[in-house]
Amino acid sequence: MPPFTESGSDGSGEEHDLSDQHRRGVHHLPRRQRPRFFRTAVSAPVLILALIATVFSIASAAPQMMKAGKQTNAGSSATSATPTTGGTSSAAGNTGASGKPTTTAGSAPANAGDPAANDPAPDEPVKGDKPNKPKPGVTPPNPQQPNPNCTLAVPANPLTAAGLATPYQLTATGQGNGACHESNADQAAFVEATIIDPATGALSVYRPLVIDKGTQPAAAPVVPTLPANAVVGVWFGFNGTTLTLRGENGGAAPAQCVNGLGNSPFGQFAHCNAPAFFAAANAAIGKGQLTVPAPGTAKDGMPCPTTRDFSLVDQDQSDNVVTSYLITGNRTAQNNTANAAALGKAKPLLNGSDNLLLNANVNPALGCKSFTAPDLTDNGKPVSSLALDELVATAHQAAPIALVPTNNPMTQVDGKPSTQKTNLMRAGVGQPALDPAKDTPKAYCRNLVDVGSSRIQLDKNLTKNAASPDKAAANNLFTFLAQRLNGSFTNLGCQDLLGIGNPVTLNTNAGGVVTDATFAKTR
Repeated sequence: MPPFTESGSDGSGEEHDLSDQHRRGVHHLPRRQRPRFFRTAVSAPVLILALIATVFSIASAAPQMMKAGKQTNAGSSATSATPTTGGTSSAAGNTGASGKPTTTAGSAPANAGDPAANDPAPDEPVKGDKPNKPKPGVTPPNPQQPNPNCTLAVPANPLTAAGLATPYQLTATGQGNGACHESNADQAAFVEATIIDPATGALSVYRPLVIDKGTQPAAAPVVPTLPANAVVGVWFGFNGTTLTLRGENGGAAPAQCVNGLGNSPFGQFAHCNAPAFFAAANAAIGKGQLTVPAPGTAKDGMPCPTTRDFSLVDQDQSDNVVTSYLITGNRTAQNNTANAAALGKAKPLLNGSDNLLLNANVNPALGCKSFTAPDLTDNGKPVSSLALDELVATAHQAAPIALVPTNNPMTQVDGKPSTQKTNLMRAGVGQPALDPAKDTPKAYCRNLVDVGSSRIQLDKNLTKNAASPDKAAANNLFTFLAQRLNGSFTNLGCQDLLGIGNPVTLNTNAGGVVTDATFAKTR
């Protein structure tokens, strides 16, 4: 079985349909829900058990759902002006202040706490969505769901060849919420390094491995050969809710690592030495050692989108990574050609991200290619990465440029905007510090509505014929992007900021799948 590769990043230009292959975690907590990314197909018996559990859950949670203003529809085609989750579709006009969807059958397997029971069939990739966004650090235990909060032990000297080849170890955060297992897609963490040679400007990528604490990898990690004085940046993604970094002995994470602001973690994102990497890359560009290729022109006649394009971003842009792993039983291995061949029926484990959406779905549909560099994990195979995508965005994204805003849930502290935390996240993805006069939540919402919706509509004839990243959420790429914009509008509080209703109306079938979308004029 060949390893999973991103479309465009491997030079194939092929579109990968990742729907019905991925699992999504759902957490019943007081924070806005993000739009759907990917989801795993669930067998009929599991769906029946989940439906029974959901009926009791809905009955006990009725006051909270009434507060959210949501209505669950089981009938035929419905329209929605709020995010669609699982089998839920919401009648337009019933959006509550929180914009949180109710939980429905199929949102999580009834035995989600058991990683082995949750594994899909052999050879089928497993993947966690970018799930609900609870307030970091306050997740209560729920025996019907996997623990959404996990801790990752960072190896000593993580920026060296030896440190990169030493597996990161996953464990639960706190006591009482249950264990964390890397083989459970709802709890999986991912690590991605991009390296620059300051002498030549040459770039490369490496995918450090994550394993459960106290276990061994399914295959020994590749030990990379780094150039002298290499500048290494490391980025993290997470399929749960809140990932906490610690040192390998349980102490503080290395000083180069940024997990958030003080006791307020970002959630699904962290970075180590990222500002130094981007500084080195910019210096190489200034010396003429590194040329970042332009993304090109799409089939619609417009520039190919980047991770800072308002047609691609969502409520928390620039988080998570492109890295994937292989799972065999309850153990993991780096996803490379040698391991895929040696481990036989091992399944790829994926991290839902804007980068994966761009590289695997949007770029192929629009006739665009991703910026790649040799993967030191896989014998120099060309791959993309978060850092490479951000370099392209820095060099070539035309105005208006989507930069991490203060209404991004990951940059807030106790639900309130934080300039300091926003700048820490921006620095981790090579973005400039916040300009309070220009970088306002209202301006971000305005561009999301005007620029984002316009490009999504323009590309409908291209994207409606492309596979949906999640067939349980939407029936093609166009409807998937539409429901994602619909949800981001709600979760960023754009209705109150702009004084308008959600511009995207979603048509759903009886199963809650978005089958069409219409866009209202907003000016």
